[in-house]
Amino acid sequence: MNTQSVQQVPSYSQIIRKAWPIILANASVPLLGLVDTAVIGRTGSVAELGAIALGAIIFSFVYWGFGFLRMGTTGLVAQASGAGEQAEVRAVVLRALLCALGFGLLIVILQIPIAQSALWLLEGSEQVESTTNSYISLRIWGAPAALGLFALMGLLIGLNMSKTLLFVQLLLNGSNMALDVFFAAYLDLGAEGIAIGTAIAEWLSFSIALVVVAKILRRSQQSECDEQTHEQSVFFEWSRIFDKEKLKNMIAVNTDIMVRTLFLVFGFAWFANYGARFGDVQLAANHILLQFVSFSAFFLDGFAYVAESLVGRAKGAKNRRLFDVSVSKSTHLAAGSALFLALSVYLLGPFFIQLLTDANAVQQTSRDALWLAAIYIFLSFAAFQLDGIFIGTTRTRAMRNASAFSLFIFLLSSILLTPIYANDGLWFSFIIYVCARALFLLREYKALVVDAFKV
Repeated sequence: MNTQSVQQVPSYSQIIRKAWPIILANASVPLLGLVDTAVIGRTGSVAELGAIALGAIIFSFVYWGFGFLRMGTTGLVAQASGAGEQAEVRAVVLRALLCALGFGLLIVILQIPIAQSALWLLEGSEQVESTTNSYISLRIWGAPAALGLFALMGLLIGLNMSKTLLFVQLLLNGSNMALDVFFAAYLDLGAEGIAIGTAIAEWLSFSIALVVVAKILRRSQQSECDEQTHEQSVFFEWSRIFDKEKLKNMIAVNTDIMVRTLFLVFGFAWFANYGARFGDVQLAANHILLQFVSFSAFFLDGFAYVAESLVGRAKGAKNRRLFDVSVSKSTHLAAGSALFLALSVYLLGPFFIQLLTDANAVQQTSRDALWLAAIYIFLSFAAFQLDGIFIGTTRTRAMRNASAFSLFIFLLSSILLTPIYANDGLWFSFIIYVCARALFLLREYKALVVDAFKV
């Protein structure tokens, strides 16, 4: 992690080597949901199956709202690393950890109103809601560890340590699967066993990841040496950690990302809700097509994460050539991947649709809109890449504004187009949505470059 290595311009093969562990790490996440569903589906009741489905949705939305702990940490760490300021790298991650653990404790304290509000919004049968309450009351104790993992993963991405990130993600999901099977199936605890296994896996993974990260940071500290006294720097400089300007910047960055995330969540919720107006068959078809979109995001996120690290380090090092080459090459790879994924979805989609549902009406409706999902997948790479570039350079206000602007465009276009083109109009609006987000960020790109490399 020395300054010299930061200056090296990456090749296409190096970017791919950094991206594939992230892609695998992302792809391991839905596998956990499949295992949980299979365990409860074979050993539990229908109510328990519904409970873990509702519970998983609730925690996904709660944790998604705290995604800024990962993204904000990545950008700040990458810039500090690029500038050769390893003491600031350590300060950034400790600030993020303190913030994560604080929010995690707050979630635990507020578990009752969180559960009540979520169940009021989602609604289920009395038995499902009762089981979901039990699930939440147990799993929620893992919240501090889950949010702490966000901060540690942000550090690993910022330092371009994607293989270590893969290890942490596989540890989390692997231990989670094993513990869920043990508690839910072997001990016959059902949905509550799933919750207990998940909470334990989160604390186990957080603890091991913390040890791994501490060793990484300790090695970087040992390489530091005061030029005059030849003494190592202090591991944590508390005055630096609680520096008012640094804290103010961290709060601003994280607040912008949180607001941006809420806008995105609302956009996807609007898509699902509007699609429900066209009937159960169309709702089911849209859900299947969104699985293809989510699967494609695993690949595109891989290149976006690498871009976050590279451009952040380039900004910290004030290396314009590293920035330009990193943006160019990672974007070329993302565009090529998006084209391949879109064509694969369009050509192979009918086969996978048959695997996902045996309802003829849903199959036909999904096939009818498959070309629209393929277009969305191809065009979405621009928004993914620009998000990565803006996260890495911590131009988060532009990201916040882009999400607000594009959401307005999405709502307006869906209101105008769906009465004319029905569900196709909704998909047209969804495509316009992701393009509008990219175009707004592209408009801000020049200002980003000027700000990042001003003398």
